[in-house]
Amino acid sequence: QVKLVESGGGLVQAGDSLRLSCAASGRTFSWYARAWFRQAPGKKREFVAGIGWNTTRYADSVKGRFTISRDNDEKMVHLQMNSLKPEDTAVYYCAAAAIYDTAVLATQYDYWGQGTQVTVSS
Repeated sequence: QVKLVESGGGLVQAGDSLRLSCAASGRTFSWYARAWFRQAPGKKREFVAGIGWNTTRYADSVKGRFTISRDNDEKMVHLQMNSLKPEDTAVYYCAAAAIYDTAVLATQYDYWGQGTQVTVSS
């Protein structure tokens, strides 16, 4: 079993930065794909960024502003969010899947964190 716990959310102003972190515990493997999704009120959960064995993917809406990274111990994954916009406001979820490559569909991920709220004011 894999447990994921997010941290780092908060309330910021447009243009500010935030760094989200996701700590994995339990049975984890360095090659597990990890990702961040987000869900705004009244909207579907959407892919934000993912990191696989040697690939990264980003949603078009965050390219150039967000960066996903993984610590050397492979258990911590971070999402550096710069130049935040009000439309980035959502609950951000960390996810993991026992696959090598990144995946953009929520259904492809087996494990999820509880989520952390990010609110960007204008």
